[in-house]
Order: sequence, then C-alpha cells, then structure tokens
Amino acid sequence: MISTYEPASKKIRHYSANACLLPICSLYGVAVTTVEGVGSTKSRVHPVQERLAKCHGSQCGFCTPGMVMSIYTLLRNYPEPTSEQMTAALAGNLCRCTGYRPILDACKTFCKVRSSDYRSFFGFVLYEFQPLDPTQELIFPPELMRMAENQPKRTLVFNGERMTWISPVNLDELLDLKAAHPKAPLVVGNTIVGPQMKFGGMFHPIVFSPARIPDLNVVKYTDDGLTLGAACSLSLVKDILRNAISKLPEEKTKIFYAVLKQLRTLGGEQIRNVSLGGNVVSRKSTSDLNPILAASNCMLNLASRGKRRYLVSVLVSEIQDATGEYISAFRQAPRRENALPIANAGMRVLFEEGTDKIKDLSIFYGGAASTTVHAKQTCWTLIGRHWNEQMLDEASRLILKEIALPGSACGGKVEYKNSLIVSFFYRFFLEVLQSLKTMDSCHYPGIPMEYESVLQDFQTKMPQMLFLMAQDVDQSQSPQDPVGRPIMHQSGIKHATGEAVYIDDLPSVDGELFLAVVTSSRAHAKIISVDTSEALKGPGVFDIITADDVPATNEFHYSSDPEIIFARNKVICVGQIVCAVVADSDVHAKQAAAKVKIKYEVLEPVILTIEEAIKHNSFFEPKRKLEEGNVDQAFETVDGILEGEVHIGGQEHFYMETQSVLAIPRGEDKEMDLFVSTQHPAFIQEMVAASLGVPANRIMCHVKRVGGAFGGKILKAGLLASVAAVAANKTNRAVRLILSRGDDMLITGGRHPFIGKYKVGFMNDGRIRAVDAKYYVNGGCTPDESVLVAEVSLLKMDNAYKIPNLRCSAYACKTNLPSNTAFRGFGFPQSALVTETWITDIADKTGLSPEKIREINMYKEDEQTPFKQKFDPQNLVRCWNECMEKSAYHSRKTAVEEFNKQNYWKKKGIAIVPMKFPFGLGTRYLSQAAALVHIYTDGSVLLTHGGIELGQGIHTKMIQVASRELNIPMSYIHFRETSTTTVPNACASVGSAGTDVNGMAVKDACQTLMKRLQPIINKNPKGNWNDWIKEAFEQSVSLSATGYFRGQPFTYFLYGAACSEVEINCLTGDHKNLQTDIVMDIGCSINPAVDIGQIEGAFVQGIGLYTMEELKYSPEGVLCTRGPDQYKIPAVCDIPERFRVSLLSSSQNPYAIYASKGIGEAGLFLGCSVFFALRDAVTSVRNERGLKKTFAMNSPLTAEQIQAACADDFTKMVIGRWGHLFKYLWVNRTYSFWHL
Repeated sequence: MISTYEPASKKIRHYSANACLLPICSLYGVAVTTVEGVGSTKSRVHPVQERLAKCHGSQCGFCTPGMVMSIYTLLRNYPEPTSEQMTAALAGNLCRCTGYRPILDACKTFCKVRSSDYRSFFGFVLYEFQPLDPTQELIFPPELMRMAENQPKRTLVFNGERMTWISPVNLDELLDLKAAHPKAPLVVGNTIVGPQMKFGGMFHPIVFSPARIPDLNVVKYTDDGLTLGAACSLSLVKDILRNAISKLPEEKTKIFYAVLKQLRTLGGEQIRNVSLGGNVVSRKSTSDLNPILAASNCMLNLASRGKRRYLVSVLVSEIQDATGEYISAFRQAPRRENALPIANAGMRVLFEEGTDKIKDLSIFYGGAASTTVHAKQTCWTLIGRHWNEQMLDEASRLILKEIALPGSACGGKVEYKNSLIVSFFYRFFLEVLQSLKTMDSCHYPGIPMEYESVLQDFQTKMPQMLFLMAQDVDQSQSPQDPVGRPIMHQSGIKHATGEAVYIDDLPSVDGELFLAVVTSSRAHAKIISVDTSEALKGPGVFDIITADDVPATNEFHYSSDPEIIFARNKVICVGQIVCAVVADSDVHAKQAAAKVKIKYEVLEPVILTIEEAIKHNSFFEPKRKLEEGNVDQAFETVDGILEGEVHIGGQEHFYMETQSVLAIPRGEDKEMDLFVSTQHPAFIQEMVAASLGVPANRIMCHVKRVGGAFGGKILKAGLLASVAAVAANKTNRAVRLILSRGDDMLITGGRHPFIGKYKVGFMNDGRIRAVDAKYYVNGGCTPDESVLVAEVSLLKMDNAYKIPNLRCSAYACKTNLPSNTAFRGFGFPQSALVTETWITDIADKTGLSPEKIREINMYKEDEQTPFKQKFDPQNLVRCWNECMEKSAYHSRKTAVEEFNKQNYWKKKGIAIVPMKFPFGLGTRYLSQAAALVHIYTDGSVLLTHGGIELGQGIHTKMIQVASRELNIPMSYIHFRETSTTTVPNACASVGSAGTDVNGMAVKDACQTLMKRLQPIINKNPKGNWNDWIKEAFEQSVSLSATGYFRGQPFTYFLYGAACSEVEINCLTGDHKNLQTDIVMDIGCSINPAVDIGQIEGAFVQGIGLYTMEELKYSPEGVLCTRGPDQYKIPAVCDIPERFRVSLLSSSQNPYAIYASKGIGEAGLFLGCSVFFALRDAVTSVRNERGLKKTFAMNSPLTAEQIQAACADDFTKMVIGRWGHLFKYLWVNRTYSFWHL
C-alpha cells in the first residue's frame, strides 16, 4: 500500500500498487506498507489476515498477501465499504487455487450492508472475529508529513548503475530536460515503460518522472468542465468524476458518465493508480479513454519546446446544452475487468433542436488500427440524416468501408473486430432511440421491449451467500477429534501475514549466484554457433553454463525420445534451453543472457499443430486403442449416425509461484542441497544425481510448500533443477533460479491441445449404440507424459455413460512446441468434453433435451467400464438427481425459455452435466507412501511424510490424521518440510492421491507408536499424554516410527453433477455466469472446508479452460501469450453470481483413509457445464433466427466464438461484407416499431 500526504488539503490517500510496476525512485516522500507491516504472528494478526485465513480464503497462499493488501487498502480509505467497492478492490488480483468464493466470503464480513446474523459457510459468526478498529492502524509517518509541508521542493536525481532517474519540480524544467534528452521517457505509472524494459529488452539510460509537477496534477472545475492534470491517477479521476456526477444535473454529466464507465473496467485498482496522461498518450490503440474523449470534443492542453509537444492536462467537457446530445462509450475485452480491449469506441450525436435530424456526429474506435481512428467520412456523410432504419443501414456500410480491418491485419481477430465495430454503433443507435423516446414519446416510440435488455452491461456483483451443504460430524465423535471438521489450513495465517516461506523467500547464501536461461528462438533448427563473448563481458557475470558442463547425463531416455537439459547440436522448439548465465544478481544475469548470440540453420519440417503432425505422421509411440462390442455391426442397426470434430485449446498452468530452485553445494563428498518448488522431490533427486554423476544419497531435496503446481512441476522442475545444479557444481557456489512469468510460460508447456473426431450411432429414442472416435493430443517436442495423457483420455472417455459398442484410438502428436505435460484432470477434461458434445448433438438430432439423453444413457446398475473396472453407479445417479433438485433445474429451464422469448439480443442458457471420475494412478508402485513420526520427551510430535503441500491442504489433513490416531490436540503436532532425507523414494503428489496414500502411511506410523505406548497407558489410565511419553522414554521405548502403505492402481470413482446458468450478449459475445450448483460425492471428507475449496477452485479453473484461456502461437512457433497481459485466467468477475457446492451425504468409501476420496482433480471437468449452458443460449439464438440446428463449438468458447455462432446480421455483414444488413432483422420481425 502506498500512502501519500497532500499538504494543501491535509488529506492522506492510500493506494494499492503492484510492486513489480513501482519504481523505487518514485517512492520519495511516500509511506509504503507491506503485508508484513499490517500484522504478523509475532505481534498481532490484523482482522483482514485473520478473516481471510479463517474463512478458508487461502490454499497455496502465494497470492494471499496481495489479497490482504488490496482489502486492507480499501478499508483504510473506506472502513465500511460497499460490496461493489470490495469486488472492485479485488478486480486486479488473481488466484489460481480457491475459485475466489472463500476470499469474498471473508470480504463480506467487512461490508457495510450485511445480515446481522451473518454466518460463513463453515459456521464462523462475526463476534468470533477480531473487530476492525480504524483507530489502531498505522499512522502516516510524521516526518514525511513535516517534509511535505516544510521542505521546499527540489529536483530529485537518482543515479543507478546504468540509469539516471530525474524528477523535476516544474513544467519549464521538464521541458528543458526533454529538449536536452528527447528520447528519455516520462514515467508516472510505469505500465508502458516498465514492461518494455523488463520484457521487451528496451533500455533507457535517463528517465523523467513528472509526478511532482503541480501543473500536471491540477484538478479544476470550471463552466467548461473538469481540467485534470496528465499526472493524475486514473483512480483519482474516477473518484472526481463520481463526485461530480453525484452533485451535478444528470443532463450535464453525460460525458463524465461515459468516461467513468470506461474507467470502471480499465485494469484493476492497482493499474488505475497510474496516470491519465500515460493512458492517453502511450496506450494508443488500446486506450479505453481516447475514443470517448475524442468523441466528446474534450480538449488536450499541450506544452511544447521546439517541434515536440507534451500533454499537460485534459479538459473533460461538460455538456452546455443537454437537449438533443447523446454520448456513449463501449468496449469488449478477453475478460470483463483488468484486460486490454479487443475493440472499443466512443460515440456522440447532436440533433437539430426538437428533431431526430443529425446536426453533428462523432464516431471513434480503438483496436481497429495502431491508434484511435475517427470515422470522419461516415460522420460527415450522415449529417442531416434522420435517426432511423435507413440511416442505420447506411452508417453500418460506411463504417465498415472506412474503418474495417483487412484480413491480413496484425493482432488477429479481424472478423470479430469488424463485427464489433458495427455492433457498437448498433448499440449506440438503440440507446439514442430509447433516449429520444424519453424526450418525446409521442414522436419517438423507442425500441421494442425485447431489445431493451441489451442496453444494460453485465456487472460484477458480490456472489450471493448461499447455504453450503457440508457434512455433519457424528455426535459420538470426540470434540478433540478433528477428522471431518472444517479445520483452517495449517499455514493459513502465515499465508495471510506473508510469513510463509517459498523458494524466493529463502535467505541469500554467502556467495550466491543467480541464473538466467538462454532459450532457442527457432522451433526446429541446427545450432551453428553460440557466441557468449559479449555476455561474459557484462557486469557481475561469473560464467556461462552449457551442455559441455554437464558432468554426466544431459539426456534422459524415459522413452524413445529423450528429455534434454541443454540443447547441444539442434533445437526442437522455441523456448528450449541452450545455455545459462550465472551472475551476482538476477538483473545482471538476465542482461547478459540477452547478449548471447546464437546462429541457426532452420530445419524442416516445422510441425506446430495436430493437423500438421497428422499430415507428417509425426507421433510418439505407442498409439493406444480401446475397443468393446461390435462397432461396425451396431452402426448398421442404428436409426441415425452423426459425425463431428471438437477442437480444445491448451491451457497454461499459471501457478502463482513460477518454477523456482535454489541449489547449494555443501563442499564435501559432492553433497548438494536443493530447495525446489516441485511435486516430486524424489524425481528431482534422481535427475540431479544422474546429471551430476553422483549417487542419489548425496543430493538432498527439500520442499516446504509450493505456490501452486496443477501437474506442471514434475519433469520440467527436474530439468530446471538440473540446470541450477550443474551451474552450482561448476561454480561451487549456491545458485538461485527463479523463472519470470514470461520465461515460465515459454519453456514449460501446459495442458495438451486436443482434437476429438467422432462418429456416433444412436436410436430415435436417444439410446447410444455405437461410438467410433479418434483422439489426438499435441504432445510437443518430447514425450513427457503425453502418451499417458492420451491413454487416460481414452480410458475415461465414457464419462457417465454406458456405451455398448466402442472403438477409440488415441495418438500423442510429436510437434515443435515446448512439450506439454500433466495438468489437473490429465486428459479427462478433454475427452469427456468431446463425449458431452456428441451427447448434445444427439439431443439436437432427436429433438430430445440434452438432460434426457444423458439420463437415458447414464450408468444405472452394477456395471463395468470399457477397461473392465467394476463399479456401482448408485452415487452417480444420486448426484444427478440431487443436483436436479437443488438447482431447481426444470423450473429454471422454463424461466430461461421465457426470458429468451422476451429478449432478442440477450439470451440465457442452462445445462446440467454428470461426472464419473475414476481414481487411480495406473500402476501399483505409484500408490505407495511412507511417513516418519517422532515424539519428543515434552510430548510434542514432529510429523513427516512424502506428500507435497501444493495448496490442497495435505499437511493440514495429515495433522488431523495424526491427531485422531494419537488422540492428542492438533497443536501438539508440527510438520516441518518434505525432504528426501527423511522419507526416501516418495511418489509424486499427483492424481488427487496425496491424502489417500500418505494418510494411510501416517496412520500406520501413529498406530505403531500407540501400540508401543499402550502398556504404559494401561498401567496409568488417568495419566496424560506427557506423563505417558516421559514414562516411555524412561522405559527405553522407541518414540520414533515409520509408516508405510501400498495401494492399488484403480480402486474407486468420484461422482458429481453441475448445473450452470449463463446469460450472453449476442451483439458482442460477452457472457455472465449467473448460477452454478454442484453436488459431489467425495465420501466422508477429512476436512470439508479444504475439499469444498478444492472443488470450487477446480471448477473455476475449468471455466478458464472451457471459456476464456487462449494460448496463441506465431507461425514460427513463438508463444505470444506470455503473461497476464495477454493470457487471461478467471478473475473475481468471472465466478457465478450464485455459487453453491453440496457434498453427497451418507457416502462411504472403503478403499481410502476414513472413507474419504481424493478430490483435487475431478471438479475441473464440471466447468464444462458453463460451456454447455453457453451452447444452450446460442442454440436459442440460432433457433429463433431459423438457422440449422447442428453447429460446432470449440473450446475455449470465447466471446468471439459465441458472437460468430449467434450469426446475427452484423457477423453476416462482416463475413459476406455487402449482404443486405438488416433484411432479416427489420423486415422479418413481427412488427416494425418505426410506425407504431
């Protein structure tokens, strides 16, 4: 939090900020508060930190300090905020684990409007929390206050190693400096220059900060409007405009309102704390403000020296004569909030007095060119026209002719942008018509009622508090027994205070070096030469590490194609590691890495897509096939056959903590300690030992916790750990490797892109008789887990349905992309989506509802899967029926249909999807685990096991298990870290199996100890734990025990169902998730708070996979979406407004510890209920417009695809370009509203 003091007004203002964007030189004179300053376990935990932890709003914990600071900053400014202010405060924060609901649950406890008997989902009531007392907060430092009031302003100059930062105090000084250094940039918010320097390789030796210049911070209200200094933050502008709107007549503030509308969704609060001038001058095509400022005839106040001009302030005009003038702004982005626009617009029309004849018209667009563009010719042509159908038709044609992008335009989405260009104007047309009706309803009838809803934008609302069905604990259970209770995450408070330690938080080691990798810029090429001479000259550079420095194994042959640490003679993807630089700082290492020059000779073919792999017969072996029944014979007897193809895009793990390693050589016996963010320490130990040529017992791998993984920190983590270890071995220094987000996304791969081709035979009554399918996964350049992912996608493709005749094949494609790897769900989310797609297609063909087709074909009696695993589907049917009932599916479906009849440009959709998820890891040896439990003479217990804390609460659950088995409070038990020094050969924490296998091992160890203690307890039954332990020690009874468990590969199934309802805007393709109800069978939960959090987090990650997360590659194989700027994961604005998870009651699982089930992965697939709800809404649109029923929808189902599928007259006009735009829309409506 940044706090500033304004001497003139004597006001203190608090801002949330992104540390990565905030130059330290800009902090002169301000107070900085970090999460450590808010509260700590050593002093006092702040109410924000306490409530976030106790409401289970933290899982992996890496994002939690940011959440705390955003909420804390808001509360410093508004001690009793509204729910709208709270959701706005979190718009700039991302979480990949929780699904946001529990975070917002904590936020609600601070909000102004709340129920007096507020109760959280897990029983906390307000009086159990510390009260929020604003008088106890940190004060603004008096010395900074005195400095601001008494110290004369002077020019500040900060000199760094390569840069100089100058902060002038007046405009003339700034102009003189710019005249002397014309290329030096101006920096206030640093949202342009910072990323350019950090990611784009741009360097500026001199930077000017104009933030302290009074002329650039002016806020002045005059009769002409508001004058706002160019250095004013967008947050300040937003507050000023909101205040002006509340005080001035509505008709005078139309421009203010339009600008404010754009500001509400322009970035998060942290981004809006940057300058107005920067957005106007630097954002160019992506500025959300420029189109509306230009359309509204706002004035820019410029200062100049010579030929250069500089923005000083912006005059946001006030409408002088409100009669007959209308102004609006529009935008469409990949995510509703905190995302740069795909396209935006500002529009203004002025009518001749008392008429609808256009006197003046302004239309400006962003996103259509490199800068904001003015449809000048269109506006000039339309002057004098009446605001009617003919004008709309002519305007749409003229706009497209003048503004539309050519098919080869850079940035992609050409057809979508062109359709948005026309759709925005149509929306403006409707708004003005409705406003004319308000002015004179006799002459201007407005628009049909079914058009009105499209005039309302989707808003982000605080999700409703719905009662969450958690499990009841047996009344006979001891109050001390924590199993089955919603226990707070063991590290929740430390997550919230920032005291939880991750790899990059580990203290620096004496002589430590930092490593930066040098990666290939070619997808398939021979390495001709690697020139490191310039890099070695860089300041602080210690050495360059290449394949020649690997003492032993550089290539690991787990299958036919090797996994490679350093490329040696050729590269096989963009992002492959060629060499690495070690230097005395992270900055020096990255600067030197950028100077390494590699010459290539391009090799053919370059294979990037599944289609290209099929063409070149490029596959990893073996191919997999699953067959049951007689498919060919079944096809001869069915009533109908349908064929189709579904494309599913890849998905980035986007764990909050990027790949991180600290390698510390111990100096003797070739020992090395590795601190790694990984799911599999034993595998890291094995790979590093092999690469260094030493026995595994010399390599100690330690993991305290991991800031998210989702399957992405196994093999890739091993390769990166080997890179760091080789560097540490060569230099005999500690080496730290922390990948930037961009490098992490470039190097590591993610979920496999997928194509499913199917042929399905069915009967007219909806029964499925035969399926013939082929699945292709894009494995990338090395095998990794791709063959296994293809195999699992095959084995789990039936989802919840009995398919009597089945023939499916799966292929792992070998391409020149970074190798894709394990990801939550492991192939099931892709193949099951294909299955649900043809289920929906059959519904279209037969005229039956999708839910009817699902019910007809669902497993119902004791069955076996296509791979011959027997199971009882009773709980599957129960989940389905309970979800139907709890969601009130049938009544809501009727309401959706009624809504769709009454609304033309907005439609709702609803879908319910079942799930059967086989639990298991394929081979028996992957289902083993060990644990080590020590009891010390003071009665305290140290617990160790082989599982990794990834955010899924495994350590919390293991302490719960130990607490029950030892019959002691959880507070007696401590978990330190997972380490290969204490539990050897542990299996990876994957496949939702961590609690199942490690819990049994912990139980075994504790039972061994209790068996030893039992004679002592029997002898002194009235004694306490400490007495028994003391006596055991004195009797030389061992107080240390190992536990072990060996499980089976496939033992049980998880079942669930999800019902989701959505609303779409047909003009833009935007959508809103209205409600989701989930029923899950997870057995008897060990910790329902943790498990429900896992279900919700997986579901929201599924929403990302199926509706918004897009990976884009250039034709040369370069990943273009390399950070949160381009790659959008779900945010607070994307979760359902009403979100309810229920656990199936009376469910027992005899195969796992305490009858629980492994829950981490299964819920992700249920996110496809949103996908099919969107499809339902689109189907309603297409049916209303007389379009054929069968249509393909691919994943992710983005706004672009939704709008195109709706096939309105705007998309037709763009695709067919000059077809008659409104023939259907206006002529074929049941009435014409022009002549009412």
